[in-house]
Amino acid sequence: MTLEHHRVVITAAGRDFGRTLALSFAARGAEVHLSARTEEAAQRVREEIIAQGHDAARIHAHACDLTDPASVRAFAGAVAARAEHVDVLVNNGSRYQHGTDLLSASDADVVDTLASGATGTVLVTKAFLPLLLKSAKPDIVTMVSGCGEAGNHRSDAHDAFYAAKSAQAGFTESLSRRLRGQGVRVISLYPPDFANHDPLSPAWENAPRTAQDPLTAQSLVDCVFFAIGQPRDCFIKSFYFEQTGTELTH
Repeated sequence: MTLEHHRVVITAAGRDFGRTLALSFAARGAEVHLSARTEEAAQRVREEIIAQGHDAARIHAHACDLTDPASVRAFAGAVAARAEHVDVLVNNGSRYQHGTDLLSASDADVVDTLASGATGTVLVTKAFLPLLLKSAKPDIVTMVSGCGEAGNHRSDAHDAFYAAKSAQAGFTESLSRRLRGQGVRVISLYPPDFANHDPLSPAWENAPRTAQDPLTAQSLVDCVFFAIGQPRDCFIKSFYFEQTGTELTH
């Protein structure tokens, strides 16, 4: 699947799986608007993508603090100044908080975790919805987490992270129903902990992917591309995964 005619926005793309998504979309030819909390972090990933031979005019770096409504609005405004529409919004941003003890996180940690994962997802989607509605093929992809599944108790994540992911799950469930009539597909992924190999390293191609191995970022990226590549009558709402192996990343 090639994506030369797709314009994609990715939040929290300065590192980890967000960086993986940015590199992967660019590798398929998409025009990518990637954000990170600081412009410097976003620019580093942009430079990595350009170094792979991609057109610099189609790779854009932005600062966006998901906990700050003004920063979210500025990010959407900066994209709108360059683009008349957006085809895919990937809500990847969400701060991880570790700890099975509720008392282990400070009040500030709790607020930031909920603000980035829950409030940030709602604000970004709201800010970019006008641009998505101008697309002939609009998709909203949200990286939730197994922690957003009802009854999930397998992670060592803090309760605040569970709360943020549960909020994302409820938001995307409602949004999927309400936007379908406007042709917007809302796709949510609920992965367990997974192995995020560097797309620019040999491990990306050589990582073991058998039934005995943990889920890989490669498979998650493949799920995203599969969903957005379907005909417009096919609304794949959710991807759920069995958890195998040990905890790896979040």
